[in-house]
Amino acid sequence: MSKKSGPTTLSEVARAAGVGTTTVSRVINGGFRVHPTTLARVKRVIEEMGYLPNHAARVLKGDRTKTIGIIVPSIADPFFSSCAEAAQAVARANDSLLIVTASHNDPHIELENVNILLSHRVDGLILAPANSRSQALREILERLSIPVLTIDRPISNSSIPSVLTNNFKGARIATQHLIEHGYKRIVCLTGESTLYTIQERMRGYRAAMEAAGLPEILNTSIKDYKSAEYAIESLLAGAEPPDAIFTLKNSSTIFAFEALQKNSVAVPKTVALLGFDDFELASTLKPSITVVQQPVEEIGRVTAEILFEQLLGKDSSGATMPSKRTRQVMLETLLIQRASCGCMPAAAAS
Repeated sequence: MSKKSGPTTLSEVARAAGVGTTTVSRVINGGFRVHPTTLARVKRVIEEMGYLPNHAARVLKGDRTKTIGIIVPSIADPFFSSCAEAAQAVARANDSLLIVTASHNDPHIELENVNILLSHRVDGLILAPANSRSQALREILERLSIPVLTIDRPISNSSIPSVLTNNFKGARIATQHLIEHGYKRIVCLTGESTLYTIQERMRGYRAAMEAAGLPEILNTSIKDYKSAEYAIESLLAGAEPPDAIFTLKNSSTIFAFEALQKNSVAVPKTVALLGFDDFELASTLKPSITVVQQPVEEIGRVTAEILFEQLLGKDSSGATMPSKRTRQVMLETLLIQRASCGCMPAAAAS
C-alpha cells in the first residue's frame, strides 16, 4: 500500500468518522448543534489523523482568522507587557491568537504596524496611539470594518472606544497627598510631555498646586538617567531647592531615586518622592516608594473583553451591539502609601 502524500483533508476526516463534512466543520468551529457523542468521535478522529484546518482557505471565504492585533509603545515596558498578557488571556479564552507589535511611540512605525496587521487579516485591533490627535490614524481606523479599541490613550474627536485610567484624578490626589504632608516646593518631573497620559497627569498636578496656592515647578526634560540626574542636581543647587518630587512615569521615578541616592539626598527627610505607576521593586527599596498604582491587568482584560463583545456581536447581557459604538471606560487609580513620601512604611493604601 502506497504511503499517503499531502495533509489530511476534511473529507477524509468525515469518512473516517462516519459523518458529513458539514458536521466536521461544525466541530472545528466550536461544536454547535453537534451531538456530544458525535462531537467526541470526530475530535478523536481529528487528533488521530493529525488534521489541521486550512485557515487560509477559511480567510478567503470571509471567515474569521482568529487573530487579534495589538500595538503598544514597547513590549519591554512592564505596564504594556502586563496589559498585553491580560488581553492574551481573553483572546485564548475566545480561541484566538494575540499578535503583539511595538510602535516606540513613533506615528510612522505605528501606521506600518497597522498595515501589517491588516494584511494578516486580524479580526480586531487594539492600540495605544502614539499621537492621540493624529488625523491620519483616526481616518484609517474609522474606515475599518473590524472592531478597534484604544488602550491607555484615546483618539481625539473619534467614536473609537477606549479603556483609560483617570490620570488627571490620580495625579491630583498624589499631589494633594504631598501637600498634606506639608511640602510646598513640589517639582513635577517628566518627559514625553506630548503624550495624552502625561498631559493628563500634568493637568492633575497643576490643579492641586493651584488649589493650594503653591508655585508650579514643572520639568519635562527627562529622557534617561543622565537627564534626570542633571535636572535633579540643578534643582537641588538652586536658590529654592524642592522639598518633594512627583514623577509621572515609572522609569522617571527609578531615575530620580537613583540620582537622589547618588547625591546622598535623604528620602524623604530632605526630599520626598512620589511616582506615577507602580513597579516591581518599589515596595522593597529603602525607602519604599509611594506610587499611584494603575489597574494594569484590568485595563488589558476589559479592553479585550469589549473587543470580543463587538466581534461576536453581543454584550455581556446577550444583547446585540452595533458594529461601532462610542464607549469610553474610565478606571480608577489607587494611591499606595509607602515611606518615600513621609508616610510610615506600614501605612495602608487609600
